[in-house]
Amino acid sequence: MFVRELQSGQSVDQILLVREIEVRRKKDGDEFLKMVLADRTGAVAGVMWDGTSELAELFVAGTVARVTGRYAVKEPYGPQLTIAEIEIADPSQYALEDLLDGPTRALDEMVAGLRELIASVQDPSLADLLNRILGEDSDIWPQFRDAPAAKFNHHAYRHGLLDHSLQVADCVAAISATFPGINRDLALTGALLHDIGKLEAYTQDPQNIDLTDAGRLQGEIPLGYYRIRREIEEINGFGPETAQALLHIILSHHGQLEHGSPVLPSTREATLVHMIDNLGGRLGSFDRLEKELAEGAQWSRFDRTIGGGAFFGDRQVA
Repeated sequence: MFVRELQSGQSVDQILLVREIEVRRKKDGDEFLKMVLADRTGAVAGVMWDGTSELAELFVAGTVARVTGRYAVKEPYGPQLTIAEIEIADPSQYALEDLLDGPTRALDEMVAGLRELIASVQDPSLADLLNRILGEDSDIWPQFRDAPAAKFNHHAYRHGLLDHSLQVADCVAAISATFPGINRDLALTGALLHDIGKLEAYTQDPQNIDLTDAGRLQGEIPLGYYRIRREIEEINGFGPETAQALLHIILSHHGQLEHGSPVLPSTREATLVHMIDNLGGRLGSFDRLEKELAEGAQWSRFDRTIGGGAFFGDRQVA
């Protein structure tokens, strides 16, 4: 049974991944544990009223745990698993792929698509830059291939950064032929590299995706900007105007100052990458919500990212 299949009032004896754990205090001062437990279909809040700080040290984020207790949906708190007992799960009792989300496309398919896009870039400086970072012999490539794209909202799984970057780049390449005045090679390169800062901003453990110290202190956009700028400085003859235009895409791809971009998109290419990146993130949220739906359900729970519930009208109602 998966998280999305749990019914209110049901007794639970389940193996789940600990995503978050925190020691809190009741009004009387006694400690209890507040947790987020998950499998590949979704997450549920967990509470253990007799929990202690010793358990919090044992069941750190990323731990696979066997949990017994009772699942209930109570207003206004929503779904919650009240935990009676918790123990470290024996690896023979579970398959990790049942606990971790992943892309809908095969890795080989995504890699082949990436190689095809890179080969289509005609500008020699931009092609050189892409091969330095994403080429098969690049030191960065294995990390980029396996990295997540987020902690939670979209593409928050192994290969998520590759999956998301490829989706954005595919759309940018197609739209570049539709609107006049767009430099396809520049926009495509920006699409593939716009989130490169996430390599340093997020941890690489798929069981415990979280922000790194660098991600918290500097942010993914500055980290990406400096990585690409350093690479550009190593390429002889890389035009300063091309460099400025590409770095502008990276700096502005969140689209708004309040969303973390230090500048707003001010070129066609930067505007295109921002719009498609935003679309990819939004639709990625729909993918996440659909995986969480109970059998036969058509509406998701309220989701902060999309500002409401998501409707999946083509699903069969039980």
